[in-house]
Amino acid sequence: MEISGLYIYPIKSLQGLSVSSAEVMEKGFKYDRRWMLVDANNGHVTQRTHPHLSQIGLEMSANAIILSHKNKSDLEIPLTLVDGNQVEVTIWNDTVQAIEAPEQINSWISDVARDPCRLVYMPEDANRPINPERARNNEQVSFADGYPYLILGQSSLDDLNSKMEVDLPMHRFRPNIVVTGSEPYEEDHWKDLQIGDVSFYGTNPCKRCVFTTIDQETGEKGIEPLKTLATYRREGKDVIFGLNTVAASTGLIHVGDSMWVE
Repeated sequence: MEISGLYIYPIKSLQGLSVSSAEVMEKGFKYDRRWMLVDANNGHVTQRTHPHLSQIGLEMSANAIILSHKNKSDLEIPLTLVDGNQVEVTIWNDTVQAIEAPEQINSWISDVARDPCRLVYMPEDANRPINPERARNNEQVSFADGYPYLILGQSSLDDLNSKMEVDLPMHRFRPNIVVTGSEPYEEDHWKDLQIGDVSFYGTNPCKRCVFTTIDQETGEKGIEPLKTLATYRREGKDVIFGLNTVAASTGLIHVGDSMWVE
């Protein structure tokens, strides 16, 4: 098996970036989901309730994240934030310490989001453990939904697309790591993985939500892929697709690296 795609999502729920290599850290890839939007109550804001956030363009330079929108001038955001107002934010059932972005950034974000909201940064010393029932060493996670990495087999998406009238792109499912050479849905059962010199372990299949139904080009919601996935990819009441994964070591991985499963 071989790594065919690597993706980083610098701001939770905004566009991702395809990269040729990525630095594996405990909380996720370096720069992955270290920023997040929050509302007036400091709760996380995503495309689930604000699908038009998909229309924000995102690029990353050596020093900054650059946001763009058809109605606004480009906005530069630092890759990391050290100083600023300390705030306590919530993501799902977790409460996390974060640093609030400057007002000019929050004003731009609020205009585009069409709601008052702020951008917050998770410093490296912030505490957000993964589900302790699935952890091996009290591992931590960034602002990702629950686990640091999501792995998806290309053959799984190919099989899903063969069952639908339209083909959906990989970015609809927001994986961090895409693998070729596996059988469809084989990743459901992977436990210990090796990519290049870096070790990972799988925790559980990823439960999918309405986010996957949002067209990232238009911001419009549809019914696929959840309608089709629900016919054959159910685990209890949940629809599953892809594997939640945790890094057991750190290092650099690349597109083209071989992957082994034990």
